[in-house]
Amino acid sequence: MSEQKPIQIFSNSDVDIGVNVVKSPVKLTILEMLRDSDMEFDEIVNNTGKSKSTVSVHLKSLRESGIISYRLNPEDNRKKIFFITSKYLGSVDLRESKEIKETKSDYITKNIIENDEEFSTLLFHTLKSMLIQEGVNIDPILQSTGNSIGKSIFEILYDDDLDIFMKNIADFWQRKGLGRLTFEIGQLIKITTYDCFECKSLPKTGKPACFLDTGIFEGLFSEFFNMPVSVIETQCYTMGDERCVFEIEPQHIRSY
Repeated sequence: MSEQKPIQIFSNSDVDIGVNVVKSPVKLTILEMLRDSDMEFDEIVNNTGKSKSTVSVHLKSLRESGIISYRLNPEDNRKKIFFITSKYLGSVDLRESKEIKETKSDYITKNIIENDEEFSTLLFHTLKSMLIQEGVNIDPILQSTGNSIGKSIFEILYDDDLDIFMKNIADFWQRKGLGRLTFEIGQLIKITTYDCFECKSLPKTGKPACFLDTGIFEGLFSEFFNMPVSVIETQCYTMGDERCVFEIEPQHIRSY
């Protein structure tokens, strides 16, 4: 029996539906592949290991739900290239969850009284810890939210000198209680955050957790460079590190 996959949630342009919830293991496999790249029908069949008729039924259902669409291959109009048209919102893992200490009342009280943590930050951490405990992943929404925030605050932090721009971001981070930020500028921009507001009190999951920060940096630097940027969190408190580290790379300097 195959391991149960987390349910995936996609937005829907139909205002009467709002979201699509995908549970079928075959559909989930197809969507995982299409989130990486557009694919032809035969490629999907080969990668799923399912029959053409089975794949065809699932693709038809995903199209009717508005989650995917297709275009004709310009080199061969008999072939269809499938791609995702909906926005991926997150997932819910229904596998058995375990209570984590960050959701317990004594942990919450200790962080209010002993550490004098900002109550708004505590609320955010407790909410995110509960989502982790319940297997709910809203990281794509957090990153999208951060992207909007980054673009919104860009003008107040902007300077055409990258070093000054980075210093403005660091000053803003400290002034707003978001943590202490340092940076290195090379082919990659490397940002290190200590006492990270987003993740320092979250449970250790072994995975990066700062998707709001990632989105903010994404928004700030895509505006600065006037092009898309790649932002990857390579170290995080939730991975057992003593800092969060982000590597930022404008798309035009990537080597393929």
